[in-house]
Amino acid sequence: MVLLLDIGNTNIKIGVVDNSKIIKTWRIATDHTKTADEFGMIFLDLLSSIGRSFDSVEGTIMCSVAPALNYTIEHMCVYYTKKRPIMVNTKLNLGIKLNYIVPEELGADRILNAVAAFNLYGGPSIIIDFGSATTFGIIDANGTFLGGAIAPGIKSSAESLTNTAAKLPRIELLRPASIIGRTTVENMQSGIIFGFTGLVKGIINEMRSESGFLNAKVIATGGMSELVTGGPQFIDIVDRALSLKGLQMLYDLNSI
Repeated sequence: MVLLLDIGNTNIKIGVVDNSKIIKTWRIATDHTKTADEFGMIFLDLLSSIGRSFDSVEGTIMCSVAPALNYTIEHMCVYYTKKRPIMVNTKLNLGIKLNYIVPEELGADRILNAVAAFNLYGGPSIIIDFGSATTFGIIDANGTFLGGAIAPGIKSSAESLTNTAAKLPRIELLRPASIIGRTTVENMQSGIIFGFTGLVKGIINEMRSESGFLNAKVIATGGMSELVTGGPQFIDIVDRALSLKGLQMLYDLNSI
């Protein structure tokens, strides 16, 4: 059994691989106050729920965009599984090329998404991750990551709007039926959701035009993806497990 860990700014995505197949996934909150032992107990309970234990773990691979948690999670893995996790970075065998001026600056999560998207869906492709930030990446038909763009996240934008405008309330992020809202909440939902839809469509069109990949597939992932993809059909594939699939691929490439 292989343990997949994708540590994001908001959530930690966990996957369990058995016989080369992801058999179970979970999400837990990214909590910087928890100790290695507290995370260990959480993981023990999750594994127990599917009849597994730490003794079943043959290896672990970990991707993180929350550096402050790296030592804690790595220590938890070493102590409870007796195995040091593979850390995703540019020194691994990625199976793709990175045409990036400073490859070490590229987020490990974006590397995972590019690896998984290219191997599962081919190229040229545009990968959009709707998380704490909204990231775009483009990969060509030969498996070369060419770069991308980073925009604010949908949830963080909604929080910023509430925090900076005293009279605007916190809202539930739902896709409104109409772009013309008739209440303050509907106005905010419309501006955020339809605003991001326009942002995403615009960046997709510009990337296709500049790269010359006019028929590039668009692949979306991330917790907020359904808010945008529920509207106009300009996204070809939604795969919310893309990063975990990328982790599994990188483990297979680097565990020997």
